[in-house]
Amino acid sequence: MASLGFQERMDAPPVVNTRLSALLNNYSIEIMPSTARKIGDFRKILPAGTRIYVAHVGAASIDDMVATAKRLSDQGFPVMPHFPARIIKNEAMLTDWIARYQKEAGVNQALLVAGGFDEPCGVFENSIQLLETGLFDKAGFNRLHVAGHPEGNRDIDPDGSTKKLDAALSWKQYFSERTDADMAIVNQFCFESGPVIAWVNRLKSTGIDLPVHIGIAGPARLRTMIKYAISCGVGPSRRVLQRRAKDLTKLLLSFEPTEILSDLADYKASNPDSNIASVHFFPFGGIKNCAAWAQAYGGAPSITASQD
Repeated sequence: MASLGFQERMDAPPVVNTRLSALLNNYSIEIMPSTARKIGDFRKILPAGTRIYVAHVGAASIDDMVATAKRLSDQGFPVMPHFPARIIKNEAMLTDWIARYQKEAGVNQALLVAGGFDEPCGVFENSIQLLETGLFDKAGFNRLHVAGHPEGNRDIDPDGSTKKLDAALSWKQYFSERTDADMAIVNQFCFESGPVIAWVNRLKSTGIDLPVHIGIAGPARLRTMIKYAISCGVGPSRRVLQRRAKDLTKLLLSFEPTEILSDLADYKASNPDSNIASVHFFPFGGIKNCAAWAQAYGGAPSITASQD
């Protein structure tokens, strides 16, 4: 089972793995308004056609989100903002957000999530309720993504099972068959390939055939990765980081997801009917660093991005 790769040297050019390169083709990446402000022109670091998710977290306002989306859209990138259910007070606010993204930034796709808050501030608690409004279909959004959790989520299933998570994805599978929008799952990042492969296989066996965009933590120092793994509630695969952290000299080394992605690429090549469609990066070590790593390993989406 492949997991993480740590390197002390990054100056040697990587040996191109054609399977890995194929999996990285049409990758997407996630940013925040605060991190986007550090990049002058995304066209200088990301290939044309890269789907950019804009995470609605922390103190970001809807004004920040729409402005960031507009800037990215003006630079020619397809933009997918987060819609966190628990910070949306009611249908009127949701309608307003959808309209602003469309009219001001030309957005026609969204990632629907519950949001990292314990209690909702209004009538919405989860992404199913957002979908049930019908407002995204009414507005003509052509792509809707939802979250997946290969290692479970104790905020949703406190007993450690995946009962509620499974039921939610089954409902979303059904919804995908009656909406005009293309749908896909974007999963919480993991640090071992085994849980991801087992989860994808289980989805398929239960009739869920939505494309899966594999969430991957981009290159970052081990110390940084541990911080994000804890704050994001990563499951048992976090042990990979914890084992390496016992050697204090590794805390400042660079983590690269080469092994886990190579393993997933091999699995995808051997199982072409798998739900695995592409890779979605969480660039915890910086957007430029992540984009450079992806380019080095062959990731270069075309101008017309994949429709999976």
